[in-house]
Amino acid sequence: MEQDSADGIVIKQESVEPVELESRVIELCQETPKGITDALIMRHMPMVTPQQRAMAINRLLSTGRIDVLKGTGGLIYRLKDTQGTNVIKGADNQEKLVYQIITDAGNKGIWIRDIRYKCNIMITQLNKILRNLESKKLIKSVKSVAASKKKVYMLFNLEPDQSVTGGAWFSDQDFESEFVEVLNQQCFKFLQQKATAAKEAKQGPIAQRNASYASSKEVCKFITELGISKVQLSVADIETILNTLIYDGKVEMTVVASQSSSMEDSQSKLYRAVAPIMQPAGLMRIPCGVCPVFDRCHEGGAVSPSTCVYMKDWLEF
Repeated sequence: MEQDSADGIVIKQESVEPVELESRVIELCQETPKGITDALIMRHMPMVTPQQRAMAINRLLSTGRIDVLKGTGGLIYRLKDTQGTNVIKGADNQEKLVYQIITDAGNKGIWIRDIRYKCNIMITQLNKILRNLESKKLIKSVKSVAASKKKVYMLFNLEPDQSVTGGAWFSDQDFESEFVEVLNQQCFKFLQQKATAAKEAKQGPIAQRNASYASSKEVCKFITELGISKVQLSVADIETILNTLIYDGKVEMTVVASQSSSMEDSQSKLYRAVAPIMQPAGLMRIPCGVCPVFDRCHEGGAVSPSTCVYMKDWLEF
């Protein structure tokens, strides 16, 4: 400490060795893989001046030990991925940065606008870098079902996420309605066969009901053995189809405790085909039966039978 005649006590600032400061920044980056900010560095090293901090960051950047990215709250410093650097050995810093950003996006990919925001590279130069990485088969572009003209970039060896491709129900961004309908029919047929077999067994009502249930895994196995799908369908895919049957009132579901020791498989979903208690009345089958403005519908009015598009579609159907 030193005495100051005007302000009293003044704390003497200790000098920090550049190597020690750089090591501490590297440690912070290792503790926070997503990256650190200037505010975080200041919080952990309050005795370091802005000039010392800037010199340390610039030194680490020039030696290729960290990367700098643009975040919502400012610059983010992150430890450089040495594995990714070795993959694109010989590339310049801009290519390495773009490759790292795409790597971080995983199998959901990243849009070119988001890449540009994070790396702050001119669009013409960025397009050149992306084409170069694609030609080296390091990355690939995938069309997203969310937008027909939107392409996302991801690593070449990754399988795109279902949110990008649409899963088994899409082919080249087109919804496979016929394929879904076939699966719908076959799943319902399997459950009907299960219910018929349970009924023919002539057991008690409770035993018959229990025997008519089938798990989603059993239905998935049945569909796989049929060989009607060109893609590998998961149990979750089959459950999506079964849910549509539930919404149509053809199937009901119940959840029971599973005998599996795994926490993820602690519950099992069982499905069975059901018959409607009674057929809907004829009036309920036409649009008028569920029309919310039925009382205001009359000839010459704002809502009328002659101008009703729903009635027209139903008659054509």
